[in-house]
Amino acid sequence: MFAPLFASAEEGVTESSLLLGQTVGVTGQIAGPVREMMAGANAYFAKVNAAGGIYGRKIEVRTLDDQFDPALTAKNADKLIRQEHVFALFQSRGTPHTQMLLPLLAEYKIPLIAPSTGAAVFHHPVNHYVFNVRATYQAEVRKAVEQFSTIGLKEIAILHVDDSFGQDGLEGFRTAMEMKGLKPSAIVSYDRTKPDVRAAVQAVQASQAKALILVASAGPAAELIKGLRAAGSGVQIMTLSNNASQSFIDSLGKDAPGIMVSQIMPAPHLLSTILGQEFKLLAKEYKVPESYAAMEGFVSAKVMVEGLRRAGKNLTRDGLIRALEGVKRHDFGGLTVDYSEKDHSGSEFVELTLIGRDKHFIR
Repeated sequence: MFAPLFASAEEGVTESSLLLGQTVGVTGQIAGPVREMMAGANAYFAKVNAAGGIYGRKIEVRTLDDQFDPALTAKNADKLIRQEHVFALFQSRGTPHTQMLLPLLAEYKIPLIAPSTGAAVFHHPVNHYVFNVRATYQAEVRKAVEQFSTIGLKEIAILHVDDSFGQDGLEGFRTAMEMKGLKPSAIVSYDRTKPDVRAAVQAVQASQAKALILVASAGPAAELIKGLRAAGSGVQIMTLSNNASQSFIDSLGKDAPGIMVSQIMPAPHLLSTILGQEFKLLAKEYKVPESYAAMEGFVSAKVMVEGLRRAGKNLTRDGLIRALEGVKRHDFGGLTVDYSEKDHSGSEFVELTLIGRDKHFIR
């Protein structure tokens, strides 16, 4: 007597489908960047599905809105794993939010691919179930400190949210400043749930800083930048890649030009790379915004698909993990991703951009 071919198949896997789970802030403080990111990922999955899927399986992403609330992130993930029976989790968003997933990953032995956070806690020590794609926030902060000090702006302050995301940025700031032999002009924090913009602006102004590194999500970051400019501050502001979206630029209005933003993806409009050419065609076909946030979603989906292809037809969660750990210095056409059993960091790509007068990023 023969057993059915897929009798022992992994959860979320059938002969014709593959179910991924995602919990992100579709609404709330970061809705704009999240929607751009999702558009890039979903477009690539749609393209793969149109070509027959992975070994005949069409990829479906079941997305639940956590409203950028870490507690809801945990509830959503629990539902996706225990009730929806997803095969793997894909591209969470936010540092404290992704931290809420770690116990569930370990309990159910389920991988998380491409969390949209650069917190060091997801890189060191290596987590068997977490595969990062983007570079760390601390690498972005180091890049900013290097740039500011190189052009003579050595009076540098940091303004950060008072959660694990902000603390991670602060750690990178302190290390980078120490390496340069510099002392912070000010270290200012704000409450994540009830930001006091006025108090934060006053603290930055009192510091006499000439450069400011802003570690904040899109909504509060825009309000803080507007507050500083309204108060007459001419401090050079740099914020991190979590704000690398067109919706963030739009939210700044007249205060957008001159703001620096670090990037962890190649430019979406850069046609000199294979990745840029591919993204350009995809964006046109699926009406995806040509933004860095959408590019991050697109690249994350490509990494997910690369792992699934390498894992083979008899797909298991453990097989996906082993397949991804076999991705060695893989060039996706302008971005290199590297994994091993001892390193799930992915990419180290970081560059700084400036928002121009035309409300677009300038490299």
